[in-house]
Amino acid sequence: MMQNITMLSAEWQTWIRDNLARGCLPHEMAQKMVQSGIDAQLAQQAIQEANTAKTTYAMETPRLPQTGNLIRTHDRDIRVSMRLSDPVVAVFDNFMSHEECDELVQLSRTKLSRSAIVDPVTGLNQIIDARSSYGTYFSVAETDFIARLDRRIAEAMHWPIENGEGIQILHYPVGGEYKAHFDYFPESDPGSAVHLAKGGQRVSTLVMYLNDVEEGGGTAFPSIHLTVMPKKGSAAYFEYCNNKGQVDPRSLHSGMPIVRGEKWIATKWMRQGVYGAPWPSDAA
Repeated sequence: MMQNITMLSAEWQTWIRDNLARGCLPHEMAQKMVQSGIDAQLAQQAIQEANTAKTTYAMETPRLPQTGNLIRTHDRDIRVSMRLSDPVVAVFDNFMSHEECDELVQLSRTKLSRSAIVDPVTGLNQIIDARSSYGTYFSVAETDFIARLDRRIAEAMHWPIENGEGIQILHYPVGGEYKAHFDYFPESDPGSAVHLAKGGQRVSTLVMYLNDVEEGGGTAFPSIHLTVMPKKGSAAYFEYCNNKGQVDPRSLHSGMPIVRGEKWIATKWMRQGVYGAPWPSDAA
């Protein structure tokens, strides 16, 4: 049986760019990649993003400060254990206490439902095999506990609290994964319009790890050959949208399959503007 490849090598990424430059048709390229054992969704997404990213993504001053070992928030000092400057990626070693992680998990257990994605054509939520997790979410400042976390997250991400979507909780059982995807909404997808109108593009992500995983479950960035392994209380941060609204395809990432144990994470997405507010042409 042919292997189902879920991470693109540097050679495949170069192959995509070169063939697009020669004028090859995207659907024929996707067929070739699938025949070579690459996951169909990954192939389509990689080709689409390479095709729409022909204009070079312009790196700007990161939102996250690029110096210092600590980020001081109103209630906790967070240690930065790893960082990249281009693209902007960082790992926070003690973002939450173990007690806070346990509380989030317990608050979420009875609210879980099958996770969905945004359909690229309709913009509606759609359940697919590539995302085999269960999730729920908390509205911003839904409780005093959530409000404290929302404030800490905004301070750590250096972005206004009102620009953040509600904290999303995801649970992955054994075998659960989320194949390679982007957190931003591609403007080339018709279904993105309804989401971009509610506060603009997503600009950054924080993934908070709520438990230790026995084996597997890393957050993998295939374009930069980086995998962040889950560690209870830690968090992974990355940016992918500049002030011009350009998005960085190097933010392609996946939730690797759970081999042993389970994985619980909390995710925060930040928007260009106030989340839910008209953006920008719909504004009064």
